[in-house]
Amino acid sequence: MWTADDIGDQRGRTALITGANTGLGFQTARMLHAAGADVVLACRDPQRAAAAVAAIEAGGPGGTVCTVALDLASLASVREAAEQVDGPLDLLVCNAGVMLAPPGRTEDGFELHMGINHLGHFALTGLLLDRLLAVAGSRVVVVASLGSWASRLDVARMNRDRGRSGLLAYGRSKLANLLFAQGLHHRLHAAGSGTSALAAHPGGARTDIVRYSPRLTRRAARPVQPGWRRALFQEPELAAWSVLRAATDPAARGGEFYGPGGRFGLTGPPVLTRATPQVYDGDLQDRLWAASEELTGVRYHLPARV
Repeated sequence: MWTADDIGDQRGRTALITGANTGLGFQTARMLHAAGADVVLACRDPQRAAAAVAAIEAGGPGGTVCTVALDLASLASVREAAEQVDGPLDLLVCNAGVMLAPPGRTEDGFELHMGINHLGHFALTGLLLDRLLAVAGSRVVVVASLGSWASRLDVARMNRDRGRSGLLAYGRSKLANLLFAQGLHHRLHAAGSGTSALAAHPGGARTDIVRYSPRLTRRAARPVQPGWRRALFQEPELAAWSVLRAATDPAARGGEFYGPGGRFGLTGPPVLTRATPQVYDGDLQDRLWAASEELTGVRYHLPARV
C-alpha cells in the first residue's frame, strides 16, 4: 500500500505546482517541500500564495519555496509566468482548475472549464518543456477527474459554450486533460526523451473546487461527516497521494494513471488505474493536440505520436 511515507528523498528536485495555494495543490507542495524539494507555487492570487508559502515554511525544514503569478484564464499571464521560471524543472504538476463554474469565457475567449483546466495547462507545459527536457527523469503530472468517465469530447466543438450542464463542461475538460497526458507521453517517447507524462485523479476530495456544486455536494464534502459521507470524500492530504505517487514513485512510468483504490475510486491509497477508453484513442489525441496548438498558439517541437 502506497502512502506519503513512500515519497522518498526529494532533495535536489524542483517542482512547479499550479493552484498550489489551496486544496490538492497546497498539500502536494507541502509534502514535496517536507521531503526536501524546492517548490514553486504558481497561483492566481498573490496574497493567498504568500499565505500558502508561510504555512508551508511553518511546517518545518525542507526545500525552498517561492511563488510565481499565474492566471490560467489568460494566455498572456501563462506566457509571463513561464518566462519567470528560471533553470531546469524536475516536475510540473498541472493541478489548478474549476468545476461547475458559472457560464463565461476566459480572457482569450475560451469556455471557462476548457480554457482553464486544459488549454491553459497545455500552453504552460509547452512553454516550460525545454526546462523539463533538460532534466533526465523529469515528469509532468496532469490532475484529472473521475468526471471524465461521463463525458465525450467533440474536438471540433471543444470551445463551445458551457451549455446547460456545468458538470458536462467540467467532464469534457477533464477528458481533455487525460487525452493531453497520453498525447504528451507518446510524443515524449517518440522523441526518446527522459521526460515522462502521467496523470492522476484525487477521487472525492474535500477541497474548494466544490464551491460551485449543489448544496448537497457541498454539505457532503464538509470536513467532519458521518458514515456514508466518509466513503465519498477524503481529506485533501489523502486525496493528494495519487498526485504524489505519480510524481515521485520510481516505479511509475509514462502514460500511467493513478487514483484512489477504494470503492468506486473515491477514497483510499493510490493505485494504478485505467481511464475511460476514449483516452487511449490515438486519433482523438492527435485531433485535440492540433486544435490545442491552434487555439493557444503554443507549438511543441516534438515528433508525432507513434
